[in-house]
Amino acid sequence: MWYSKSLGDGMWAPSARAEIERLFQPLFELAGKPKDMAVFLREEAGELHCEWIAYFSPASEQVAKAADARPCNRPAREGLSLLAGDEGCWLELFGDGY
Repeated sequence: MWYSKSLGDGMWAPSARAEIERLFQPLFELAGKPKDMAVFLREEAGELHCEWIAYFSPASEQVAKAADARPCNRPAREGLSLLAGDEGCWLELFGDGY
């Protein structure tokens, strides 16, 4: 199961991203840096302003729960950027069709 969390607009998102990275890194290292453990970002249209959304892969469930993220469907690959994890996660989580 994937998870997502709104990080707010451009003003608030940097501190929220830093907090996610702080939560993610020790758990990632403890797990042996698995390629399927990653957090992605995408800027999406909100009600009044654009907002940043973090998407947590299923292997990042512990981080997602610590960040109060909510279950969601796997996001579309388009427009995502990697916030935390190994670059090999793209192939592992989205296949070679990106």
